[in-house]
Formats: sequence, structure tokens, C-alpha cells
Amino acid sequence: MPIDTEIVRVDANNPDADVIARAAEILRSGGLVAFPTETVYGLGANALDPQAVGRIFEAKGRPSNNPLIVHAPDVEAARQLVAAWPEAAERLAARFWPGPLTLVLPRANTIPDIVTAGGPTVAVRVPAHPVALALLRAAEIPLAAPSANRSTQLSPTRAEHVAEGLSGLIPMILDAGPTTGGLESTVISLTTPRPTLLRPGLISPAELRSVVGRLGLREETADTHAPLPSPGLTARHYAPRARLEIAENGGAQRVQDLAQNGVRVGWLTFALPPEARQPTAFAGVVAYVMPLSPLEYAAQLYARLHELDAAGVERIVVAMPPETEAWQAVRDRLHRAATPP
Repeated sequence: MPIDTEIVRVDANNPDADVIARAAEILRSGGLVAFPTETVYGLGANALDPQAVGRIFEAKGRPSNNPLIVHAPDVEAARQLVAAWPEAAERLAARFWPGPLTLVLPRANTIPDIVTAGGPTVAVRVPAHPVALALLRAAEIPLAAPSANRSTQLSPTRAEHVAEGLSGLIPMILDAGPTTGGLESTVISLTTPRPTLLRPGLISPAELRSVVGRLGLREETADTHAPLPSPGLTARHYAPRARLEIAENGGAQRVQDLAQNGVRVGWLTFALPPEARQPTAFAGVVAYVMPLSPLEYAAQLYARLHELDAAGVERIVVAMPPETEAWQAVRDRLHRAATPP
């Protein structure tokens, strides 16, 4: 049965204390609240309450083997969620928290199985967004919070994106405007012999290496039902409604071919060729010229894909960014979005 979803506007830098208090009470009572982080909007529940966390899986349609990230207001609170806190965790937290880095560590006994997909580790981070931090401090509980969208679909960078997928399923959305980062956090495991990058994100491998040295390689498993060590590792993820395909050569010819066959096309490119300015050659194409900076591109990617879905395009062609480490996170998201359902 649908419920009324309240969308409450809050100042991104100075959120109203009464609004935060109401949201915190929903969370303490076992309910769900969508809130902004510096990466994307998250869907929060009391991480220590298995029934509350179960409501996240139900609202998102999320598979049970996909673990959640637990958010804490500071390093000391994060340490209470894990069974071990190695020196590498101390160094990474000092450098990158609050911020878009998630650490995977042995779980504390207080963490319910549903949060970790039954696995022995837990993913934790301290977000940098003022609204997220205010909510964590007011609630006085750790919050399990994946992205606030239906499973496998585009992550939300605006409150309206959250409402598109979850309106009628959750009681409250805190709207603080667009998020700044645009991509999910970097995830690194500290439970392996060498720190291992599990999910690329806004913090680059080079930045991680500057703190912990050489990074290990994640080992793939053939067991599709085994607990995943981190969110964001399923083959299909972060996907728009329209079918997305990657063009290594920029995509102009592919876009033109589709358009001339009557397909309504969305196009993310780094430059429009001269012929694209001829209405007959690219009739019906919705094109966006994307930034050449990987961080600026990341900040815009999901918002542009949401806009293309809203425009009703049938196919999205994306010019693949350079195959360099700086673009690793963007390329990862695009490859997962392009995987057929």
C-alpha cells in the first residue's frame, strides 16, 4: 500500500534543526529517509535494526547478497562498527574523511547480517555533506544507506530523481538540491593482504596509493549468490531506462545511423562534429557536450542520463572517455550501465 512521501526542502549548508529532528525520529522509529551526501542521495535506515534495514531492500528491490554501506558521523563512531581498525584505516580516515571513501573492515558483532549480506566484513564511511552529518548526529545511530533509487537503476543526484523511483515507498526525502560529486564513493578493502580497490570512485587510485602504497587486485568469484564484498559490483548497475551503448570512436556515425532510422537518440559526447549542426543529419537527437575533466564529468553524468530518460529517448550513445586511471570510475559506471538486462 503506497504511503505519503514528504519532500522537505533544506538548506544544503545550514539545514533547519527542526526538519532534521523530524527526519531523525523517523529513522529511530525504524523508518526510511532519503538524504543527500556529497556523492549521491542515499536511502537511510537504522543500521543496527534488521527490520529497518529490510525496508531498504524492499523499497529498492535490492538483492539480498548486495551489502550496504554504513554511515557514521565521525571516525570514532565508525570505529565502533568494526572489529579491527588497522593502521591503514587510521591513515585513510585522517586523509579522506569526511569524504567519498568507504573502508571495508571486519564487522563488529552489533552489525546485523542483513547489512553485510551475511559476510564477515562491513563497509563504513563518514560522509562530507552537512545535511548527512546533521542527520547522523541528530539520530545518534549509524545509518545503512545505499543510493536512493530502485535497484540497478540510475543513482539520484537530485531529490526529484529519488521521488521518481521511491515516491510512495518511503516517508521522507530531504531535498538539499543537487549533489556535488555525482558518483558513488570509492570503496577499498583493508581485509586483504594488500589494500584492495573494490569500486572506483571520486578518490582516485593514485590518491589511495599515496597513503597506503601499492593496491591489490580484487578476485572475482563465479558464485553469483555469494555475498558481495562491496556495493556496486553487480554486472548491471547505474543504468538508465533507455538502452545505453558505448562508442569508442565518439559515436557520431552511430548516432546519425540511429537517427536516420527513426530512433530517438540521446548522445553524450566531448565535441559536436560540424555535421551535427545540420538539422537533417541528426534529427531528433538530444546531445550534451560533456566536460573534459573527469571530476566535472562525474558530477554531471547521472543528471544528464536522467534528463535523457525524461526526454523519452530510446537509445543513449556515449562517447567513451579515455582509458586512463583518472577516468576509471566513469568508465566503470558506463560499462555497468551498458550491460544488457
